[in-house]
Amino acid sequence: MAGKGREPDRDATKAAPAALQTLDRGLLLLDLLARHPDGMSIAQLAGQLGIHRAIAYRLAATLEQRAMVSRGPDGQLRLGVGVLTLARAFQPQLRAAAHPLLQSLANDTECTAFLSVAEGGEGVAILVCEPRDSVMGIAYRVGSRHPLDRGAAGIAILSGREPAPGESEAVLRARRDGYSLTYGQLQKGAVGLASPIRASAGGPMRFEASVGVVALIELDADRIAPAVTACATAIARALGG
Repeated sequence: MAGKGREPDRDATKAAPAALQTLDRGLLLLDLLARHPDGMSIAQLAGQLGIHRAIAYRLAATLEQRAMVSRGPDGQLRLGVGVLTLARAFQPQLRAAAHPLLQSLANDTECTAFLSVAEGGEGVAILVCEPRDSVMGIAYRVGSRHPLDRGAAGIAILSGREPAPGESEAVLRARRDGYSLTYGQLQKGAVGLASPIRASAGGPMRFEASVGVVALIELDADRIAPAVTACATAIARALGG
């Protein structure tokens, strides 16, 4: 009838929210697995997401096809290598956002400053800045790898995770203090101090990273720790976390 617009397709209006809900559930599932590196079962995922196990199974199976989720011999679901591929693709953006903040941290503390991310069970340095007036640098290079349970950077990353049974005293202390302080764990005579880069409440950021400084002299933690934690907060904000 002339003058009247066509009514919206009812099935179409219902489908759009449903599709978005499915995407949201898939992202939440990945977020849960990121918080549980030891793995989760379909039943646990369904319970956490508040959905039927059949729905959780279909979500996991779809993500598994894209290598975003992997199923171990024990049947537990964990993040897949596809997530690592995305994380590596994100690193240039992370470095670009962090570089001026990390350089300021190096200048202000007169220490070598670094940005590290988690890759599996290791921490990897993806950005290193020397202080502006540095005369003698420390051997901490981009690409340096170390176990997450050794060194200030890795321990800081672990402290940014949800509390888990069996955590070391170093991780518990770092979570309590907001930063990790280590002596000679990665290089003889080196002192490191690092803080996790945390997402704000409800924020979209879920990657695991830390920012810190390292020096061959005793660090004044009371002076340097606030600068390091402030830098970590600033990087999170720059990334929209």
